[in-house]
Amino acid sequence: MNSLTSASEQGSIVEAAATSIRAEANIGKLLQDAGRLKPQDMERVLKLQQEQNLRFGEAAQRLGLVTEADIQQALSQQFEYPYIPAAEASLSPELTAATAPYSKEAEALRSVRSELLLRWFNEGRRKTLAIGSTRADEGASYLAANLAVLFAQMGRKVLLIDTNMRQPHQQEVFHLGNGMGLSDLLAERVPSLQVHAVKPFHTLAVLPAGSPPPNPAELLARPTFGALLAGLETSYDIILLDTAPSQLSSDFQLVAARAGGMLIATRRNVSRLAPLAELKEKILFTGAQVVGAVVLD
Repeated sequence: MNSLTSASEQGSIVEAAATSIRAEANIGKLLQDAGRLKPQDMERVLKLQQEQNLRFGEAAQRLGLVTEADIQQALSQQFEYPYIPAAEASLSPELTAATAPYSKEAEALRSVRSELLLRWFNEGRRKTLAIGSTRADEGASYLAANLAVLFAQMGRKVLLIDTNMRQPHQQEVFHLGNGMGLSDLLAERVPSLQVHAVKPFHTLAVLPAGSPPPNPAELLARPTFGALLAGLETSYDIILLDTAPSQLSSDFQLVAARAGGMLIATRRNVSRLAPLAELKEKILFTGAQVVGAVVLD
């Protein structure tokens, strides 16, 4: 076998080595920018890296200068995969996808995301999906919030709307306060749509439920709601609608009908078959599809 490489192969090797060096340098700069490394630490890390043929992050860890979490955060920035370390999270711990993206729970949620991309959001023909449950403790709001983050981590432009105007939860998950939202928009109490951007997820926005109205079902039944969703579909890749549980009200049917499909959240040792079967029938009655069911622990 010829051990010599051609000029083009040599060029590829040199380019690959240069790319690796740039990547290592970027990791060091990101760790410095984050305050995890001091300028005087860089020389020590680089020396150990050369002596033991380590990656930059490994060398910094061996010297006790950074933690595995620090490295993961720097890599997430380098690969444009935003998340928030749990220790620094300004959002609810419920946002597993944002605060613990490498956990078993987050990986299971990514599987749900993949299924939805294949079965519902494929080829961009559908953009809106409702997420509901029979009871408030079955995790529909948790599922909707985490899927919104996961789609945003892919670079999709995502809008999460809390349509549960009776017992809203997304304003707590994303720490949005009790300001204006969907109810105010449908009641024409505000002149225009006001969504909340979520840092560091630059492509994720949330529209909270808004002021508690006396007539949620009537507001959702207005043509304004359908027109709102149709208009939003021109601006967003994915719109997720967190709905009120079926045992609380019939609001979910109005939302499912507008969305065209609903994903059902269930919880192990909590959900019961009879209410779930009834929920499925009520969804189908609206003309919407039951996209699937997710079992949460």
